[in-house]
Amino acid sequence: MKTQLFARFGPPRRAQSHRLWLTAAAALLIAPLLLACGQGSQPKTQELGSVTNLPPDPQDPVVAKVDGIEIRESDLVIAQEDFGQSAPALAADAKREYLIAYLSDIILVAKAAESKKLGETVDFQRRLRFTRHKLLAEARLQDEIKSAVTEEAMRSVYNEAVKGMSTNEEEVRARHILIRVIDPKDEKASKEAENKIRALIERLKKGEDFAALANEFTEDPSGKQNGGDLDYFTKDQMVPEFSAVAFRLEKGQISEPVKTQFGWHVLKVEDKRIRQPPQYEQVKDQLRNIVMRKAQAELIGKLRAEAKIERTDKPAETKPGESK
Repeated sequence: MKTQLFARFGPPRRAQSHRLWLTAAAALLIAPLLLACGQGSQPKTQELGSVTNLPPDPQDPVVAKVDGIEIRESDLVIAQEDFGQSAPALAADAKREYLIAYLSDIILVAKAAESKKLGETVDFQRRLRFTRHKLLAEARLQDEIKSAVTEEAMRSVYNEAVKGMSTNEEEVRARHILIRVIDPKDEKASKEAENKIRALIERLKKGEDFAALANEFTEDPSGKQNGGDLDYFTKDQMVPEFSAVAFRLEKGQISEPVKTQFGWHVLKVEDKRIRQPPQYEQVKDQLRNIVMRKAQAELIGKLRAEAKIERTDKPAETKPGESK
């Protein structure tokens, strides 16, 4: 239904993007960690990637051994991160057993690969180099986030966003019932949808509850869960035909049939008010992401500016004022 989102923040109950997101460079988030069985911070004397044990760590207990190679609590955490959203839905104890079995299999196969000297191939070394760079890059970005994401930084972004919001824009809160018309050119289907809406309007005029009828009859999926509630919206957030009616009606009024590109609607205005900024706590997660991405973008931009990046696959670009 909505044609655009709030200029600064989406409504509190909806996960929406907004215009405060930074440039594409800010969205750089290194891919999930590559699983390193039994590995933590590698001692300089230890060959990177070898299947071996780390020095004892009382804060990181050993939970299993595979041919003498240790699996620690930290390895289970890394394995869980590696699975991400694809992790099997298991009870805690079953998931722990699953992760230990997964790590055990990787160690066994890794040792078999080492016995065939697969770790010494050029292709493996290239991939190992890439993975090391990626892990180090992620570690540096995470380190930057720790110092950048503060309450003060998030409050600053929030205050700037609120300051930029219009303070005299009207909002309407409305419910609607939609009967969809898949093909706008199908006059027969459109007429049938209109007749259904008119029948519902008659029932509403007789005193039936709008939310109850919306839950039963609306063909807007989200509306079936909340009685057709659209929350508060500004005029430019809805298609013009819908907004024109919503902002013309008074609080408590029910519309005549309204036709839009989605089909036929009946709507009820629940409330009107001057647009309010969301509360800080309601958008705190969005603010954290903004500060995080801004910090990453600034770090990457700074490193790029200080670096000497040469392209050897094409002629060097000549800067303005420089001769070739």
